[in-house]
Amino acid sequence: MISIHKDLSLDQFSDVLLNQKPVGLSSDTVEVVKESFSFLKSFIKDKVIYGVNTGFGPMAQYRIQDADRIQLQYNLIRSHASGTGDLLPPDIVKAAMLTRLCNLSKGKSGVHISVLELLQEFINRNITPVIFAHGGVGASGDLVQLAHLALTLIGEGEVVYQNKRRPTNEVFVELGLAPIAVELREGISLINGTSVMTGAGLVNYFHAKQLLSWSVELSSIMNELAKAHDDHYSVTLNEVKKHQGQQDIAAMMRSHLADSKLIRKREEDLYSGNNLEEIFKDKVQEYYSLRCVPQILGPVLETIEQVGQILENEVNSVSDNPIISVEDQNVYHGGNFHGDYISLEMDKLKLAITRLTMLSERQLNYLMNAKINEILPPFVNMGKLGFNFGMQGAQFTATSTTAENQTLSNSMYVHSIPNNNDNQDIVSMGTNAAVITHKVIINAYEVLAIQLISVAQAIDILSCQDLVSTRTKEIYAAIRAIIPAFSEDKPLYMAIQSVKEYLMKKA
Repeated sequence: MISIHKDLSLDQFSDVLLNQKPVGLSSDTVEVVKESFSFLKSFIKDKVIYGVNTGFGPMAQYRIQDADRIQLQYNLIRSHASGTGDLLPPDIVKAAMLTRLCNLSKGKSGVHISVLELLQEFINRNITPVIFAHGGVGASGDLVQLAHLALTLIGEGEVVYQNKRRPTNEVFVELGLAPIAVELREGISLINGTSVMTGAGLVNYFHAKQLLSWSVELSSIMNELAKAHDDHYSVTLNEVKKHQGQQDIAAMMRSHLADSKLIRKREEDLYSGNNLEEIFKDKVQEYYSLRCVPQILGPVLETIEQVGQILENEVNSVSDNPIISVEDQNVYHGGNFHGDYISLEMDKLKLAITRLTMLSERQLNYLMNAKINEILPPFVNMGKLGFNFGMQGAQFTATSTTAENQTLSNSMYVHSIPNNNDNQDIVSMGTNAAVITHKVIINAYEVLAIQLISVAQAIDILSCQDLVSTRTKEIYAAIRAIIPAFSEDKPLYMAIQSVKEYLMKKA
């Protein structure tokens, strides 16, 4: 069990999200949350506290009478549950709930302990609130998306439970669960934060790490197929560039290719003194998509690492307004709900993953184009040229999907649109940035899946199964278990989907 106590590491978050580890509230957390609630309950007397005894946003100038305060919280939740579009995937919703639980566990929100207890139940029982992709502008938090979460915590709205979309109250009755207690500011505290964009960002981060790993492995295999020289990923060449990411990528390639029998050494080839031709048959240097992998994927690696640091900070922050300080015996009003940190990081991440996708597409083109590689039939076609088509159709899909990523990688961070009667006059659009980044990531898996099938075809054409590295043999065997070598034309969409799923699940 992962105890919600102090800060949650990215590894712990991954254990809950990907390995289905249950979460629990530590006794210290329960005490801190209860103390915050009790303090706020006594502090509000004769004071004006935003969202407790005032309206919200531009309506904050209106006092709310004590008799209406609880109904105010219900009104806020119900009115803002107005999302549209596709449902957010279950893993993103679970990540959002875990993020909100972490934020509220700091005891700076003044909420009733039942809020955290029910979030814990939702996470551990895999109850997924129905939350829509469209709605958040990323300032004052993910108001619309989190309102849909809050709606289920008061026993309304819909959830997905055991793969069925059902009314929340039905599931509560079935499982013996009760709605949260709404007593002070539970409504605003649930919706006034960056938890959806952060949760989506964390899902994106975990996938981005996996995509990078696959990209390095595919790039290594491409170098094997091209019988490349080993100096472009050597220690000596890469250490003179003072970028740790580049050096790390080169090290990964050296590890992958350590026992390959296809990689050549320049000392034994072009430096041997036996090359007397006026025009060299073999390329002196490989194409950039093969030779510049450390320089291309190095900044992608460093970007992913920075994104992870920002996300970890945000998960363990207090994203709410106002902030309740028991230590200072005070309530502070500000803008800790604003999503600029996440918005900027998601823009950076989708740029990096789009670049990774572009590299894959160029490497795929190398395999497809016989005039470039000079060792393979067009489109790695194992059938009759002119009569069969090999991976020709799949290349169209990869090219189209890469082009979509290039368009989607345009910034959301700089697309603020004032709204809310200009109360929210500059917003982050962080939720949109995170959701779009997720699409970019899914697209990247599809392009890499097409490349990986093509790589397996190339290995068979070249009959080099026994010459490739140990790691390449493992990958080849896994792909051939999904789609055997083929020479006759057949629909490839199911195989592409299966390889995509393999890439997404395989660590």
